[in-house]
Amino acid sequence: MTQAIPSLSDDRVVAATRHWLERAVIGLNLCPFAKGVQAKGQIRYVVSDARNDDALLVDLERELQGLVAAAPEEVDTTLLIHPWVLTSFADFTHFLDLVDVVLGMQRLHGVLQVASFHPDYVFADTEPDDITNCSNRSPFPTLHLLREASLDRAVAAFPDAAAIYERNMQTLRDLGREGWLDLDVGAPPGENG
Repeated sequence: MTQAIPSLSDDRVVAATRHWLERAVIGLNLCPFAKGVQAKGQIRYVVSDARNDDALLVDLERELQGLVAAAPEEVDTTLLIHPWVLTSFADFTHFLDLVDVVLGMQRLHGVLQVASFHPDYVFADTEPDDITNCSNRSPFPTLHLLREASLDRAVAAFPDAAAIYERNMQTLRDLGREGWLDLDVGAPPGENG
C-alpha cells in the first residue's frame, strides 16, 4: 500500500505529476491526446490539501465548476492531485462512486468526465503486479477532469481510438517492470523538515 508523504510540498507534488505525464503518459504515448493539451499549457494542476473524503469532495466540486466556467483554450483539463487522502486503492475506488454522484448532482454527465489514476492502481481483471496496471499508475492519487467535447474531438481525430487500450497493454508488456522503474515516475521522497 502506498503511504502519503506529509512533508511533501505542493510544488514537488506538481513536479512529480508533470514528470509522470511527460515521461510515461506522453513519452510512452499512453494517451495520444495528452501531448497537445500539455504543449498548449491547457492542463490545470491542482493539489488538494484534503485530509478526508468530505474535504476532497468540496475540492472536486469546486474544480468541476471551475473547469466548466473556464475557456477551453485556457484550461482544457484539470488534474486534481490528492496526496493526503485516499492513499489506499480500495478507498480510492469506493470514492469514485461518489464522483459519479457529484457529476449527476451537478448535471455534468455528458459535459465532463473523470478518469482515475493511483499509485497502486489495479484493473479488475489483473493481479497487483501486472505491468499493464501501470497505464493508470500515477505518483499520487489523481482525479483527471476532462471535457467531453474535447475528448470527442480528440477521438474523432485519432484513427482507431478503440485500439488505444490494447496498444497500451502491449507497450507496457514490451517495456516490462525494469523499463517502467527506469522511467522514475513514482512519488519523490519527502522533504526534510
